This record gives sequence, C-alpha cells and structure tokens, in this order.
Amino acid sequence: MKLFLILAITVLSINMSAQQYLPIDSKSKVAFVIKNMGINVDGSFTGLSGSINFNPNKLDKSSFYVTVNANTVNTDNTKRDSHLQQSEFFDVAAYPKITISSSKIESKGNNNYTAQANIKIKDKIRAVTIDFTAVPADGAFNFKGSFNVNRRDFGLGGNSMTMSDNVKIDLDIATKKK
Repeated sequence: MKLFLILAITVLSINMSAQQYLPIDSKSKVAFVIKNMGINVDGSFTGLSGSINFNPNKLDKSSFYVTVNANTVNTDNTKRDSHLQQSEFFDVAAYPKITISSSKIESKGNNNYTAQANIKIKDKIRAVTIDFTAVPADGAFNFKGSFNVNRRDFGLGGNSMTMSDNVKIDLDIATKKK
C-alpha cells in the first residue's frame, strides 16, 4: 500500500508539472535576416540543443534553455560566413554558443504564447520578447516564433553604415519527448 501511494504521488506530480522535450536539430531551423546595402541577407545556425519544459496548462512551470553553435553560421557565402566567425562579429573561438533562455511564458490563447527571454551572444545578454506558437505534433510540440535584436547590442559588426542594426530572428523548433 505504501509503495502504491508513493507511485501515485510521483505520477500526479509529473502530470502537474511541465513536460520535458528536446529540440531536434535536423528538423528545426534557427534563421536570421538582416539588410546589408539595402538587400536582405538570410542566414541560419545549426547545432541546436538544450531543453524545453512545456505544459500549456502549467505555464508557470514551463521554460526553455536552448543553444546553437555560433560557428555554424551559414549565409550561403563561404567567404562571408568565415568573416562572420571572426572577432568583429561572432568571435566563435572565444564564444562558441549562442543561448536563449526564458524567464516567463504567458498564453495569448489559441496555441499562441509570449516568452520573456534572454539571449546571450558573445559576452552580452539582452532581454527579448518572443511571440510564438506551440502546436502539438508526434507526442511533443513544434514551436514557431520570431523576435528582433539590435546587432550593436552584442558588438556584432561595429559601426557599419551599410548594414542595418536590426536583425530578425525566426525560430522553427521541432521537439521530441525527453
């Protein structure tokens, strides 16, 4: 009887908290767009890892902490990608990861959410608001969202007059149960 009671309490406590998910790098996309000389330059990162704790009924217990590998920056231009890996931009030798972690998640209804989060690029951390959707898929969730950052806040690219300060980041994260 005592074992049954312990098992029941454990099962109930798991169901009352957020479910744990892992991002699936091969099925996800972390992309960005920035204007350079008036033209949109698209890029992406891979090497997505981390953990996502999510339960739409328990958002106070929900959170995420994910990283991408900064050295995977890909703009379909090898020369530019190599330049972006240098100290003037991502300085991947000193700062190999870009991190996003949530501090609060709120519902906007109909699978729409807002996350207050921090993004860390190089040694700089800035607060961002991420509007996203969480759609159930294959026993887990697909998360899609976007947010903007100012590249200068992270010491990316100096005082370029041809490159926009605004960078739009798009996330399309497939997950699986942990």
